[in-house]
Amino acid sequence: MFCTSCGTRLNESARFCIACGKPAVAVPEPASSQANAGPQPNTPARKLRRVLATKKVAGVCAGFAEYFDMDLTLMRLIWVGLLLVPPHIGLVAYIISWVVLPKE
Repeated sequence: MFCTSCGTRLNESARFCIACGKPAVAVPEPASSQANAGPQPNTPARKLRRVLATKKVAGVCAGFAEYFDMDLTLMRLIWVGLLLVPPHIGLVAYIISWVVLPKE
């Protein structure tokens, strides 16, 4: 169950959201929702952001790894690979992401 206000995951027995304090309302799921492969209406939207808790330089790789649900080391290797491409597209993209992406 998720909070309808802030999207925080809640226990099924929760009466209030632990993040925002709003009353938790149990929304019954239709029987056909499990067969549907589309996004669930109660799942919180993923946001691309810089994750400062696991950062090495600016948290850009950690943010992309979290967003794409990938291993952090693999994401860092991808960025290094992009850095080695001749016009240094990885460096330019990293700097732009560093400036544009919000902090955690």
